[in-house]
Amino acid sequence: MRRKLTLKDIARELGVSISTVSKSLKNSEEIGRDTKEKVQAFAKLYNYKPNNIAVSLKNKHTKNIGVIIPDIVHYFFTTVFRGIEKYANSLGYNVIICVSDESFDKEVINTELLANGSIDGFIMALSGETQLKNDYRHLTEVTEQGIPLVLFDRVTDEIKCDKVLLNDTEIAFEAVSKMIKAGRKKIALLTTENFFNVSINRELGYRKALEEHGLAVNENLILRLPFNEQIDGIYPFVSNNEIDAVLAVNEIFAIHAMGILQSKGMKVPEDISFIGFTNGLLSKYASPPLTSVAQHGDRMGELAAKMLIERIEMNFVEGKEEDFRTEIIKGTLIERESTVN
Repeated sequence: MRRKLTLKDIARELGVSISTVSKSLKNSEEIGRDTKEKVQAFAKLYNYKPNNIAVSLKNKHTKNIGVIIPDIVHYFFTTVFRGIEKYANSLGYNVIICVSDESFDKEVINTELLANGSIDGFIMALSGETQLKNDYRHLTEVTEQGIPLVLFDRVTDEIKCDKVLLNDTEIAFEAVSKMIKAGRKKIALLTTENFFNVSINRELGYRKALEEHGLAVNENLILRLPFNEQIDGIYPFVSNNEIDAVLAVNEIFAIHAMGILQSKGMKVPEDISFIGFTNGLLSKYASPPLTSVAQHGDRMGELAAKMLIERIEMNFVEGKEEDFRTEIIKGTLIERESTVN
């Protein structure tokens, strides 16, 4: 099936700007007759159809926003959604949520489903497969049509839009530094595959902490697990390596590894320390309770909703534009019994 023609395609073929194409198709007096005729003829020849949601947004304000998240049961994404909904509802907006289940195809389908004139803009964390494929054409088309988009947590530099992130590198550095100061020298990293921006940045903090404290980075102590959180590889990894501390990029990895080592007779935190990201219910009720990085998902969701609604309402004020911005949420290390205080 032929890919749908976009404004960007027409602009590239004719050597003009996207704005010129858009105004020509609307028969704007700002554009010369020759240019308008050329653009309109090209669009007609290739059967260009405008994006439905873009037309809708120009004509009405729905007071609905769409949210697409990779996983509904993950504590972090649940708290982000709560933050989005609370803030949006306080301003009279409704929230429609879709779940990609870490699937590129589902993410594309969800985007198309919402892009039917029923919402004013999107908030999204990218699915694992989307980041693996590095294919963002569905989001490029949305932004080219002037649809407000805010990416949070899992983001890409390929898409120009507002973003909300955690200070992953800095808080990972703080976590590893805490374990080093407690006398740990063989610190393992349990992470996901490195096409995730969050995993890349947390690994940077891990490496930076070791190097700045004079410890060599042992590549054998870094385990990369599939993005769908298959944890089978953790058992042979922790069983075959002599480690005295573990940083995990989520609480599932951390708690599973902690249970394995405890079953082998090791004591936590006396023999081995653990820190994980997320700070969900699993962390609080693990045995012992897990020292965790609080990602403040509710605050991230609230900020993402605020940025999106500001962008939506700005679109309804003629002539107003603003540069895209990236906001950073600072994580907090919540100390519990899995580390030595």
